[in-house]
Amino acid sequence: MEQLVHDKVESFWRAIQIDMKRRGQIIVTFSEKRPKKSWYQLYMADEEVPWEQWIINVEFRQHNTEKDRLTFNNNLANTLSKTIQTMLVHTSSERGRAVVPPITQSSGISPFPFKIATHVGGVEVGTS
Repeated sequence: MEQLVHDKVESFWRAIQIDMKRRGQIIVTFSEKRPKKSWYQLYMADEEVPWEQWIINVEFRQHNTEKDRLTFNNNLANTLSKTIQTMLVHTSSERGRAVVPPITQSSGISPFPFKIATHVGGVEVGTS
């Protein structure tokens, strides 16, 4: 999970440094899997239905010195990574699960589906 968060923040960071407006979003969406039915109520497949979404808006500003800029950039990257990890850990905890829909999958990096999307200039970045 830490590597996924790190990779998303890094791709976001690279893209936002190029963008002239220096604005972007990191969107974390949590879902649950539900059976998707056809017209005749036959079970077809599972679909992911979002139940919570966190949106982190980011805007960068000009710094006076190179040292200030480097310090700020490092602190920001660390803060973004920690924030996303906190969300994932909280929703995976016993207390967090009290408000989460039933978890039906216990394998992988999280017991429920989640997606981290990064947008810069209205375009999703860091997809692979």
